Amino acid sequence: MDVQLHTTEKNGYFYIEVDGVMQAQMTFVFAGPERIIIDHTEVQPGNEGKGYGKKMVSAAVDYAREKHIKIIPLCPFAKSVFDRVPEFRDVL
Repeated sequence: MDVQLHTTEKNGYFYIEVDGVMQAQMTFVFAGPERIIIDHTEVQPGNEGKGYGKKMVSAAVDYAREKHIKIIPLCPFAKSVFDRVPEFRDVL
């Protein structure tokens, strides 16, 4: 179960598929060339507590580090992960 990424010129999303079915998704928009805004995280019913949300935030952090960009976590869930995981804060 890997986190996958889909992007367009304006936005994108990280997602987790299980057996070909999307089970979790975290959306973002590009805010210029140097930032993304995480605006929504959703996990399908029955998948709560499996860590899917945190895995997607972790993938976003890896993406931001790789692209040398910053993240603005407007999504309450994503913000809570950044609040709890100090190692992720370098991309804020």
